[in-house]
Amino acid sequence: METRYTKIHTAGTNVALKVTPGHFATNHSHINYYLDMTTMKTRASEAQDVAKGMMGTYLYGLLVDTIVCMEGTEVIGAFLSEELTRSGVLSKNMHKTIYIVRPEFNNNSQIIFRDNTAPMIKDKHVIILMATVTTGFSVMKAIESVQYYGGKLQGVSAIFSAVHEAGGVPVHAVFGKKDLPDYVDYDYRECPLCKQGQRLDALVNAYGYSKL
Repeated sequence: METRYTKIHTAGTNVALKVTPGHFATNHSHINYYLDMTTMKTRASEAQDVAKGMMGTYLYGLLVDTIVCMEGTEVIGAFLSEELTRSGVLSKNMHKTIYIVRPEFNNNSQIIFRDNTAPMIKDKHVIILMATVTTGFSVMKAIESVQYYGGKLQGVSAIFSAVHEAGGVPVHAVFGKKDLPDYVDYDYRECPLCKQGQRLDALVNAYGYSKL
């Protein structure tokens, strides 16, 4: 897989998205591309550049108190908080800085915030940061959790998104279907690649892949 990827570029960032065509299974669907975001999430220079790309989707004067980082996006979240602060985005937090929070999953795969982090959500202006949004299933769980804990959701940011909104909440992405127009996700029960007898190449999620 590592040798077959293509680099996709988009306006607003110098970082390229590495995409590999094939037949892949996520927790919720089958997809025809694996999107490798490993270096974007772990290499400081790329994470900072992606954060700068995300800035183009936010308006001056927006309130942001907390960034909830999903799918290993904490490094990007830290740089995004710096970019938001530098651009004039305000925070109502006592120390005039933005919280960077990673939620926890319980045994039922529900997203929870412990007593020590829940105050960083309640009555705070929150951005959810995702690696990818495809079916919207994962981001909806995050949205519902933030709302359950009393957060004031300001929007969703993602490196790649195949949708423009989830549950009525706008999804702002650096890369999207405009950059990869033939990206498709299928219900695993109706996957045409499966019906054609095409074997799965790998099991994938936002953290990586496991070849089959």
